[in-house]
Amino acid sequence: MPTAPRTPRTVDESDTRSSRLPGWDPMVGYPERGRVLAICCLCLVLVVIAVSSLNVAIPTILDDLEPSSTQLLWIIDSYALVFAGLLLLAGAIGDRFGRKGALLGGLTVFGLAAVAASQAPNAEALIATRAVMGVGAAFVMPATLSIVTSVFPPQERAKAIATWAGFAGAGSALGPLLGGFMVEHFGWASVFFVNIPFVIVAMVLIARFVPTSRDTKERRLDVVGAVLSVLALSALLFGIIQGPEEGWASALVLGSFTLTIVVGVAFVVWELRTDEPMLDPRFFRIPAFRAGSGVITAVFFGMFGMFFMLTQYLQFVKGYSPLLAGISTAPSAVTMIIVTPRSPRLVARFGSRRVVVTGMLLVAAAFAVYALLDPDTPYLAVAFALVVGACGMGLSMAPASTAIVSSLPLSKAGVASAVNDVTREVGGALGIAVLGTILTSRFTSLMGERLPDAVPEQVRVGASGSINAAMAIADKVPAQFAEPLRHAARSAFTDAFNSAFVVSAVLLFVMALIAARSVPDTRDATSH
Repeated sequence: MPTAPRTPRTVDESDTRSSRLPGWDPMVGYPERGRVLAICCLCLVLVVIAVSSLNVAIPTILDDLEPSSTQLLWIIDSYALVFAGLLLLAGAIGDRFGRKGALLGGLTVFGLAAVAASQAPNAEALIATRAVMGVGAAFVMPATLSIVTSVFPPQERAKAIATWAGFAGAGSALGPLLGGFMVEHFGWASVFFVNIPFVIVAMVLIARFVPTSRDTKERRLDVVGAVLSVLALSALLFGIIQGPEEGWASALVLGSFTLTIVVGVAFVVWELRTDEPMLDPRFFRIPAFRAGSGVITAVFFGMFGMFFMLTQYLQFVKGYSPLLAGISTAPSAVTMIIVTPRSPRLVARFGSRRVVVTGMLLVAAAFAVYALLDPDTPYLAVAFALVVGACGMGLSMAPASTAIVSSLPLSKAGVASAVNDVTREVGGALGIAVLGTILTSRFTSLMGERLPDAVPEQVRVGASGSINAAMAIADKVPAQFAEPLRHAARSAFTDAFNSAFVVSAVLLFVMALIAARSVPDTRDATSH
């Protein structure tokens, strides 16, 4: 069979040999690569949905487990924190010992932890089991992209990665829809238990159809680098999430930020000096790698934060049920599934830079619309913002992912895919932590100002903790206090919601300006 023509980005023969799978030519592609792509996308959607599907369950979790605002953020972010912290090490393990095995092992851990999470008796147990789910997800996500990169020939790889990226984004958008249906009919625990049949089906399909691949070069695992990266990210998120409760000037919070800097510097120094780094900081000298990482981080910062806040706005302020809130976010998933696979065609016509910058400006515009919502805004405005934002995310994610993966040799497929995944999860974890903290802090401040003086002090203190607490108290206090309390809570939450989206919109706009100067054009992105 003649060798298929190469794309502008050439692959060293040594790289090709190190990633070759038995029985077929990687320059031609694995015969059943379409089926493999579908299986990998199923696995990807499972671990991505696990973040956003929980958002619609927040009101029922608050009622059943009674977590504080800080614990609520940790329930959402513990999964993303461990997920992001272990991705690079998990990708390296998959490269060395086999990506198929990493995928099967990760799904096993993910599924068992999901069962445990569905039975969590309190907030602390839910935080812990969510963290274990993150361990499993850390092995699943990089393995999927590494396998996709390996089974597709160079000339088809960009389209395959675009499809993969589309499902990654669509999974985040589909999460509230699936979660809303499950919560409405079976309670919040079902959001976790529903994963089990899909995990079983995925594992059967993997065992039957997915080929084995690995990097044949023996590489030492960078355990020290992995530990340092987890510590740095954990300290950063701890400081951000605990700031409103402990005080931004408290020794605990300032100490966590100091630890972030110290450990972060130690991580960079170690990675520069070790012979086989988990993530070589010198990769960031490559324009495509650096720009792609920045774009993905910014987009997922906004996306994860958006779903975390929007599902609460729809339920607490607009009064939607969990199912209706999930259905209301569906335009985002539909749009992303339609737009993302078409981005390579737009890149071929207009170039990576224009497509990425246009996408990020659309996301910033959508967030500006969210920043203008009030309690009486019709749903049509929300749907418009969801569609515009999903268009922007769909346009920018695929070329940014392609830039990261294509900028490194094929033998580094695991590292490249893990970095691509790390930027998503770090961006998402920071989005939930930063925007959730702004939301909580601003809500508490505004409630203190807007409650009438006649409201008793005990009621004022309890209602200022969260909108869920305010609504619960309103159901119990005398009628003369109930309605002013509900009105103040909805108004304060919406204004806090607006403030968080102003921050997010500004960040995305600034990142779009940076991308306009730093994202390589199509030739640069594929020629490294």
